[in-house]
Amino acid sequence: MAQSVLFACNMNSVRSPMAAALLRRSSGDRISVDSAGVYEGGLDPFVETVMDELGVSMAGHEPKTLAGADLSKFGVVIALTPEAAVEARRLAPGGTIEFWDIENPSDERGGREAVIDAYRRARDELSGRLRDRFPELD
Repeated sequence: MAQSVLFACNMNSVRSPMAAALLRRSSGDRISVDSAGVYEGGLDPFVETVMDELGVSMAGHEPKTLAGADLSKFGVVIALTPEAAVEARRLAPGGTIEFWDIENPSDERGGREAVIDAYRRARDELSGRLRDRFPELD
């Protein structure tokens, strides 16, 4: 099992903070978890909404960039966008980089419910991928 995991996406505002919070919840202190983005964004309020549904707080999330993270401290970097995978490979050429293609829920168009449903789908897909990747945590 990887003892430390960094999740990476484009802005560190949707997918990577959700994945980090979900893994943190299931691993407790068994795995060191963080997240970063290719660019620094702000936490998306829809993320807080769908994570609150599971009782997972996003309080304390501080968006950061991959360039500002010490990738050598992580056993694996899980990139959630192609851009993040490229950047992680550039910054840590010998590192263990995995790529999970997770749809960007902020691309959803429509009313509030359609958008919230897209965020739920991303959250639930991340939960499933985490269960598959870290079965020892179930």
